[in-house]
Amino acid sequence: MSHRISLRKQLHADALFRRIRSAFANIVDHRPGDIVMSLADALMSAFAMFSLKDASLLAFDRRRKDPAKVKNLKRLFHIKTVPCDTQMREIVDLVKPDDLSPIYRDVFRQLQRGKCLERFVFLENCYLLTVDGTQYFSSKHIHCPSCLTSTNATTGEVTYSHQLLAAAIVHPDLAEVIPVFPEPITKQDGETKNDCERNAAKRFVEQFRHAHPHLNVIITEDGLSSNAPHIRTLQAHNMHFILGAKAGDHTWLFDRLHEAVEAGTATEFTLTDGPVTHRFRFLNEVSLNASNQDLLVNVLEYWETKADGRIQHFAWVTDITITLDNAYDLMRGGRARWKIENETFHTLKNQGYHFEHNFGHGEQHLAVVFAILMMLAFLVDQAQQIACRLFQAVLRKEGCKMAMWEHVRALFYSVDWESMTQLFEAMLYGYRLTGLEILYDSS
Repeated sequence: MSHRISLRKQLHADALFRRIRSAFANIVDHRPGDIVMSLADALMSAFAMFSLKDASLLAFDRRRKDPAKVKNLKRLFHIKTVPCDTQMREIVDLVKPDDLSPIYRDVFRQLQRGKCLERFVFLENCYLLTVDGTQYFSSKHIHCPSCLTSTNATTGEVTYSHQLLAAAIVHPDLAEVIPVFPEPITKQDGETKNDCERNAAKRFVEQFRHAHPHLNVIITEDGLSSNAPHIRTLQAHNMHFILGAKAGDHTWLFDRLHEAVEAGTATEFTLTDGPVTHRFRFLNEVSLNASNQDLLVNVLEYWETKADGRIQHFAWVTDITITLDNAYDLMRGGRARWKIENETFHTLKNQGYHFEHNFGHGEQHLAVVFAILMMLAFLVDQAQQIACRLFQAVLRKEGCKMAMWEHVRALFYSVDWESMTQLFEAMLYGYRLTGLEILYDSS
């Protein structure tokens, strides 16, 4: 590199770490008596563990015990006292998950102010928001009052789990995603029955609209979401939608579509894109089902034929009027739903974040808060991948994220750094350590 890369004021690691530390300090600590370890230090230490992609809380705790290795934790993550693993679990367990929501909103606003969201605008001046649930904890022995339960019908064995309804702003042409604050799928206070994804989706829509009251979005979800109650919830919160629809679940809807095809009132057309053929069929203003004939949707059916003859079939319902001009874009928006699985869940599970590892379960909120903090670390990384040229250059040089995180950890725990910027610059431009002194007598 012939010159030093300049940084955007609020969208590099050091600036984002400072904002997060400041936000943690604003969370009210309800612990009684004399507090030895601050809530902000405990939360920031947990965030640091996920930011550094440590494989376990034990691995993080081992490094904490080394005075030479703890210097960077304190300096770069603005931690006054690093808690031991037991302290971290006990303190973080008491944090209410919703207290972390403003931090996501703050990072999102920095991306807005930096005009980084402009290239995510998809259709009708809206952002595409993909939503889906995922499981991140399962055990037959460890559990808490918030755990979901399932019982084996044959053996009676109970399995405990935690799930999360996650969402991210995506674009079909972009690899990056912008996660928003997730909604835990847990047993609610006082409930004996399991929570479900449908209930969590209703809570998510409400909290998202509260956090982003004026953001124009198109929600894209799988076939389970194309039901009348959920569509009415989206309409009530001024959200557009492209929702998966299966003929087996929507007999009434598809019967009306096929009747329109036979009558010649549906629209059908074909596009050719090199070796791929795209075939579309759509009908506007059709009742969702027999029980909700007042609820009108627009239905789009699509077939993709590859050069080898393989055919894929999809269908969606949407509130956006379908035309010859936008049918292709609506199809791409519907298929972009997979980005919550591929670019979000896959990254968290397989590219260094250890999403499915049990970092600690706790008695109240620990498992949920750890999952939210891990996703916050992912949001910070995605913000840098979108907006920080230094981060982008280091990632290109390293070749893949797993190699990058491994190099970051090796340097972080072996050399004193003034900032994450300095560490990233060392990775990009190279560095020289002068001399070596072996401390034979360290007493």
